Formats: sequence, C-alpha cells, structure tokens
Amino acid sequence: MRPQILFPLFADATTIKGVGPRVAESLARSLSRPDGARVKDLLLTPPTGLIDRSYRPSITDAHKDEIATFVVTVGSHMPPSSKGRPYRIRVFDETGDMTLVFFKPRAAYLKQALPEGGRRIVSGKTEVFNAELQMTHPDYIVALNEEDKLPKYETLYPLTAGLSQKVARKAVMGALQHIPRLPEWLDPHMVAQQDWPGFAEALIRLHAPDHPKDPGISAPPRQRLAYDELFAKQLAMALVRENTRRQKGRSYGVEGHYLDDVLKGAPFPPTGAQTRAVSEIIGDLKSPFRMARLLQGDVGAGKTFVAAQAAAFVCESGAQVALMAPTEILARQHLETLRTLLEPAGLNVQAITGRDKGKPREALATGLREGYIDVVVGTHALFQESVEFHDLGLVIIDEQHRFGVRDRLKLTQKGLRPDLLVMTATPIPRTLALTSYGDLDISKLDEKPAGRRPIETRILPLERLDNVITAVGRAIDKGNQVYWVCPLVEDSEAIALTSVEERHRQLTAIYGERVGLLHGRLSAQEKEAMSLAFKAGQYDVLVATTVIEVGVDAPNATIMVIEHAERFGLAQLHQLRGRVGRSDKASSCLLLYKGPLGVTSKARLEIMRESEDGFLISEKDWELRGSGDLLGAKQSGLPGYRLADLDKHKALLETAVQDARLLAQTDPELKTPRGEAARILLYLFEQDYGIELMKAG
Repeated sequence: MRPQILFPLFADATTIKGVGPRVAESLARSLSRPDGARVKDLLLTPPTGLIDRSYRPSITDAHKDEIATFVVTVGSHMPPSSKGRPYRIRVFDETGDMTLVFFKPRAAYLKQALPEGGRRIVSGKTEVFNAELQMTHPDYIVALNEEDKLPKYETLYPLTAGLSQKVARKAVMGALQHIPRLPEWLDPHMVAQQDWPGFAEALIRLHAPDHPKDPGISAPPRQRLAYDELFAKQLAMALVRENTRRQKGRSYGVEGHYLDDVLKGAPFPPTGAQTRAVSEIIGDLKSPFRMARLLQGDVGAGKTFVAAQAAAFVCESGAQVALMAPTEILARQHLETLRTLLEPAGLNVQAITGRDKGKPREALATGLREGYIDVVVGTHALFQESVEFHDLGLVIIDEQHRFGVRDRLKLTQKGLRPDLLVMTATPIPRTLALTSYGDLDISKLDEKPAGRRPIETRILPLERLDNVITAVGRAIDKGNQVYWVCPLVEDSEAIALTSVEERHRQLTAIYGERVGLLHGRLSAQEKEAMSLAFKAGQYDVLVATTVIEVGVDAPNATIMVIEHAERFGLAQLHQLRGRVGRSDKASSCLLLYKGPLGVTSKARLEIMRESEDGFLISEKDWELRGSGDLLGAKQSGLPGYRLADLDKHKALLETAVQDARLLAQTDPELKTPRGEAARILLYLFEQDYGIELMKAG
C-alpha cells in the first residue's frame, strides 16, 4: 500500500490550480505518460533549459539578440495604418527610447497593459530594426508593484503540440505547492558532507532557482535528486539480492565426480577465467542460500563450457538443470555442445522447442516429469504448464537481455527455489551492470580459449569494394567461409545503404549459387535451415543482417565483412566480429565505411582495430556514445532515469550501490527510522512493485 503522505504527489495533474483536462492531456503527451500526468511527473522532470531575466541594461547599453529586462515609461501608442501592419508603442528610460511591436494586436488590451505615461517592467528578446532597438511581443509586461510575477530565472520544459512554455511552467510552479513534508531518507552525514539541500528544497531550487546554476546537472539540487533516484533503484535491487541470499536454497554436498568426468572428456582444458567462474558458482551451489549469478563472457570465451560444469555438479545430486535460450537455433546449438561435454558423465541431455509436437513431445514431458532427463535445453516452450520437472535444481538463462524478469520468474517457479545462473555474451560496462543487474553477483570470462588466434581487423573505404570481393574469392578458393553483413533487408531509396538482397544478387553473380541469404524476415525454420547449411559447408558466403550477431557458429568461417560499419555500435561490431576466429585458422574482419567519417565514428572504428577485449570496448562505447545511445541498452534492460544522467553521475551511482547494499544488509525489512523513510522513497520512485517482480532473481 502506498503511504498516505505521498497521495498529493500521485494525484492527477488536474488537481493543480489552473490545470484543466486539456492542459493535463498536453502535459501527459509532453512527459510520455499515456496513462495521464501526475503531480510527481511534473516535479521529477528536470528543466530542459533556463532563460536568465536578471540582465537589466539601460536602453542605450542593450545589444540586439539577447534576453533583457527594462524598467520603462510608456510613451505614445501608434496603431497600424492598414490591415496587416503591426501595432507599435514607444517606451523610454533616462538614456533613450525603443519600440514595442505587436502583430494581430488587441488594442484595448494593449492600452490597459501599457497605459501612456505609466511605468512598466518589460522583458523579452531585443532586436534592431532600421538602426533602432525594438522588442516584438515582450514575454512579460508587469507593473512595478507586481515585480514578483517576473521570474529572475525562467525554467524551460519539454513541449508538445498545444502546450506553450508559459502553460507548462505555470503547471510546474503550481505542482511545487503540493510537495508534502517528507522524512529524510539519506544518511545525514552524507547530506552535510555533500552540502545538499533536503528533498523539497532541492525540487524548489531545481524549478524556481535563485541562481542560474541551481538547475545545472552538477549543482547540489540536481545532484541530490539524481542520487535519490539512483538510490531508490539500487535499494530495490539490494533488497532483492538480500532476499535471494537469505532464501534457503539447497546445499549441494556432492564430491564432484561428474565434474571430473566432464573435464577429463573435454576437448580442451579450461581457461583460468573459466576455472575461476566455476569455482565461484560451485561456492554458491555448496552454500545453503540460493545462487543468483550473472556470467558475463566475452565473445568466444566459452560460457557453455562453464554452464556444462555447473550442470554436472548439480546433476550428481540427482537434481535437474534447465537451460533457456532465446532462439531455436541457439537452443539446438547448446544441445549439441552440452551433449558432447556431458556425455562423459553419462548425463541425458534433451531439447524442448516450439516445433516438438505429438508423441515425441509427450516422451520429453514424461522424461522430465519422471527424472530420466537430467538436462533440458529450450526456448520459451519451457514455460508451458505442461512442462513439469521431477526436481529442478538449477536454471540457466542465456542471453539474459532477450528475456524479461517475468520470464525468469516463471521458470524459477517450476522448482523448489532453484539456483539461477544468467549468462550474457555482451560485455557490459560496469555502470550498466550495476544499474541492470544489481541483484546478481557477477562472474567474468575475460580470456579466450587456448589455440584461438587473434582476429586481424582492417578499416577500408567502400570505394575499395572490388578489392574486398577479390580477397573473398581467394579465401573461398582455399576452402574458407565468409560472413558478409549489411545493415538493411531490402533497397530503400530514402537510405542509400546496400541491402542484403542486392548484395546477395551481386555476389551470387560473381561466386555462383553457393551464396546464402539470412535476415530477420525469414521464419525461424528458414533461419535455422540456412544457419545449419552454412555451418555444414553447403555455402561459401553467408550474406546476412545482424541476425547472425548471436548464435550462428561456423568454425570454418574466417572472414567477416561488415558494410557501413560506421552505422553500428561498438558492442555490436564486436559481437559480429566474434562470429569468426572460432578455430585455429587465421581470421580477419573487414570494416567497410562510407566517408567522410565523423570524429566519433572514426574513434569507434579505431578502437575495433586496436582491441579485441570486449570489456574494454564496452567501456569505450559507453564513453563515446553515452548511456542514452549505447547499443543494446534498451534490450539490456537499462532503467530509464529522469533526474540521473549515468554519464555525468557515475560517481553517485557507485556510492548509491554501496549505500543501498549496506542499508539492505543492516535493515532488510526497513524497520529503522531511516528504513521507514527509505520505504517512502521506494514508493515515490515506484520501485515498490519492482521488488516483488525482481524476486525472480
């Protein structure tokens, strides 16, 4: 239940004086609130800019094209001589005079607002016309005794059709009157040390500043509010983390014989990073509490080998393991790999996907229910009610960002509090890992398996396409395979990029029929058939969109050509490059660009040439593109922030993580005075429902 103290903030925007249904609807559109704008939505949206009206020159000292405020005496009115001409009013001070200009005027209003001989304050943008200073449609005209109606610093807000700055600002100023007296949820020592205002004062200084720097992203009011937002989200995750850790799991007290069998039968020894990750996972599995761990593996770092070792350890106790993959192609690939790795331990590995029907499906269901199947790999089909486990002990989710929290909740409910291992092949910048996976412990695979050769990366202009086509021909003659990636599916006159279909036609004309085509508009079966045919060597070249970014494994592919590489994010280029170099053969990646390159695009491609370290690349991508533009940020579940800017407030995030985890550990039920206040904070930033959902982890 939401605390009553917050009711004024969650009230509809129409409760603000002067905001009717039509204005409220416009405000909702401007704030992207399809369900309607609330008082808190206006207050927690920072200004987009600021107009400084504190500049008060004399008329002779004023310059054109600046916002200025003048104290003037009204001289003569000059109504228009003909239709379409402006209404002019001469005004003056002790140094000179200027003209106020009005188009489509209401004469009666102007005579009342600017009576001849009266003294007024006018504020707006100055212009020069016929060598004379003038101001067209002043923003403000106020009497001297009403000077308080003129803001010294006027904040600006996001607008939409039918909403003016004046109306938006008036609504926000009205919303400030609704702020209740809330208890302090931050550590008082920290507030004093940072010289931060309280929550209510921070909101007032953000929207009605006394100083032009107050709304700035690094100013104390904005920093305070950004920290509140970050702390709320981190506290929600920290509570889930504590909840998960305190939940009784099962402690696997096995000897690890199955694990030894897997290691003895493996075609290669584990890397140091794999050994370290397995050791961390087994530590979790042996503890009496539930595991909730994220395994971050760079491209080709061998996550599946780690997953196989975890599965062997769990299966030795008689429990079952479920591995969920986002696509059928990936599920079948995992099935193949896991069977090879787990057969030496005598484990039965099967797959359940959407295509399994009739008797085969029934046989799989029986095997799972009665415990004959030790490890099952599948897609969303694993969620179906008909899928029952004899004893599900470990859930492994691959490519986590493709699944929502609800998905992992559904799967973990199929066992008695099973342990959870989440895997992603996308190296995640530390900031993103903290914001998206704060409820999970993290293991990193940052080494490639032995025998893998570095991939040579070259940057070439598209004008050298003929040279690339010749080089690809030489590679095919040697028996190697090639990926060729294009950004579009079909030709579009609006965007001059080569489509996969056009490039497929061209390359087929050169190399013959052994050129395959793969893109997102094909059905799942067509995609899988093409992927398997390429892997089996039935095609020399696979022309594709980024659909191959995850999942298609063809060890014989040694060249990756990426057209218009400047249009891809670094993380995506790194993922695509990782499709080659999966054997001991020399491999290369050719990044073709259309010049001229911008500074950022050039820097991105240079990083690709210099490094194969996915973790370094992800950090550089973050620095170059910022959190708002980071590729995959949306799929990776990057939370949306209104007050916090992850690029500018990185240090605040680090502190919020520590602060939240400490509070969750020392006061997991939020019973202390600070805990009670923090509970209000969670409701304010709507992290209360998130807690229940995130218990899936």
